[in-house]
Amino acid sequence: KDYVEGMHAMLQAPKADTFVLASGITTTVRDFVKMSFEALDIALVFEGEGVNEVARDKKTGKVVVKVNPEFFRPAEVDLLIGDASKAKEQLNWSAKTNLNELCAMMVKTDLERAKNGFEF
Repeated sequence: KDYVEGMHAMLQAPKADTFVLASGITTTVRDFVKMSFEALDIALVFEGEGVNEVARDKKTGKVVVKVNPEFFRPAEVDLLIGDASKAKEQLNWSAKTNLNELCAMMVKTDLERAKNGFEF
């Protein structure tokens, strides 16, 4: 919702310009995975490191996440974080949904899609 509001604000601007819409928050992939499973009330335990790291369901011991080197970026950067200060200044836009809420919304939407037969 926040980003749609930001896009609408861009369309209302007096002249066309480029804006970054971002939360201004960075997180690790591991923390995002933890948030995703927390949205399902599943606690994770991480084991191993690097490409051998896995996440297990703390309750069942089942491996639910594995690292897949196929999805590594060719040139990783140290920090990925969007700067939405221009959108704040010129459009009065800022993200209102926190990262945990956004992650939970994404998980619940994907689950609903899967229940309805949507395939990724």
